[in-house]
Amino acid sequence: MPDIKRDMEIKCRDLAKHFPVITVTGPRQSGKTTLLRAVFPNHAYVLLEETHQKDFAQSDPVGFLDQFGVNADIFIDEAQLVPKLFSYIQGRVDRNQKAGQYILSGSQHFLLNEAVSQSLAGRAAILQLLPFSLSELAEREGLPIDELGLKKPPLGIRDSSGSLMESMFQGFYPRPRAQGVPVVDWMPAYYRTYLERDVRSLANIGDLDSFSRFVRLLAGRCGQLLDLSSLGNDAGISHTTASRWISILEASFLIFRLRPYFRNFSKRLIKSPKVYFIDTGLLCYLLGIRNAEELLLHPLRGQIFECFIISQLYKERLNRGLDPDFYFWRDAQGLEIDVVWDRGPQLYGLELKSATTFVPDFTQSLLKWSQLQNETGLALSVIYGGDDSLSYKDMPVYSWRSL
Repeated sequence: MPDIKRDMEIKCRDLAKHFPVITVTGPRQSGKTTLLRAVFPNHAYVLLEETHQKDFAQSDPVGFLDQFGVNADIFIDEAQLVPKLFSYIQGRVDRNQKAGQYILSGSQHFLLNEAVSQSLAGRAAILQLLPFSLSELAEREGLPIDELGLKKPPLGIRDSSGSLMESMFQGFYPRPRAQGVPVVDWMPAYYRTYLERDVRSLANIGDLDSFSRFVRLLAGRCGQLLDLSSLGNDAGISHTTASRWISILEASFLIFRLRPYFRNFSKRLIKSPKVYFIDTGLLCYLLGIRNAEELLLHPLRGQIFECFIISQLYKERLNRGLDPDFYFWRDAQGLEIDVVWDRGPQLYGLELKSATTFVPDFTQSLLKWSQLQNETGLALSVIYGGDDSLSYKDMPVYSWRSL
C-alpha cells in the first residue's frame, strides 16, 4: 500500500508559518515520524532514542544543536527524553524568531507537554496524532463532525475498509494497516514494547505483571463508568495506585476518559467519567479476541463499537488542531446519551448502536432527552453498524462507513 496521506498535514503546515516550534505527540507507532518527515523534508532529523544522540544532547546540549548549524531547521524525534534541551531551544527561538525552525515529537504526552510548558510556552504549537482514521484509510474526506444531525447522511459510501468486525479487530495503527503486518503478530510485540519502554520511563512500576493485569481488567470495563475502588480491589492495588495508573495510560495514549456533560438539566446526573481505549485493535488483543469472527458474538461488542466510533470523533477534531471536547450524558434514572458536544447555541446528541440493522428504538433515548431541556438548537443523530445511511422521522441515521 502506498503512503497514506494524513489529515494533520494541513494543520502542521499552517502552524509552521506562525510558530517557531511545532510539537506532535501521540501513541508509539502512530505515524508521527512519517508525517513530520513528509511535511518537513528539509529539516535535519535526529532520533533521541539512539543512545549516542541522547548522550550527546544530555552532556553538551549546545554542541548537540550546533552540529546542524546555528540557524538550521531541526526535527528532534522523541524529544522528551532530554528535557534540558528545551531551555536551549528557547534561547535560540527567542534570538532567531524563525517560524517552523524546530519540530519536536514524542510518544509520552505528559513528559513532552511538561517540558514544553516549562520552557516553550507561547512559542510552541502542540498537536496530537492518533492512528489512522477511517477516512484517511479510504483516501476520502471524512464527514465533518459538527454536521452530524444537521445534514442528510451521505448515501452510497463504499470503500475498501472491509467489514465492521474486521475494521474493529484490526485497529488503525499504521504497520498492520499500511504495511500488511498481521495484527495478531504485531499487537503482542507492540504491547510488550509499551510496557518495557513507556511504562518504565513514565513511572517507577516494578511489577509490570500487576500493571498488565490492571490494563486487561480495565479493558473489560471499556465504555463503563470508572469506579477506581472496584477496579483497584479486583487488581489487588489501592485506590491511589489505580488512579495513578489510569493517568499513566492516558499520558501514553492507550485510553481516554469521556466525562459527563452537565448544562441546564434539573435532574440529578451521573458524575463519574467513562473509560475508552483509543484503538480497538489493542482493545481486542487485551480482551483475548483472536479474530473478527469472535468479535461478532462477543458480549462487549457494543462497548467496542463505542470505542471505535468515539475514537474516530476524537481523530477528526485532533487532526484539525482542536480539542476533542466530547461528553456523555446520563441521569440517575438510567437515561443515557452516548456522546454529547456543545458548540455555543448548537447542542449535539449522538447514539451509537453496533447492530447492522436499523430499528426505530435506536432513536428513543435521543427523543426522551430532547424533551428534558428547553434548548431549541438540538442536532440529534444515530451512528450504527449497518452499511447504509438513512433518515428516520427527519433524524439522520449514519452508517459507520460515513465517518
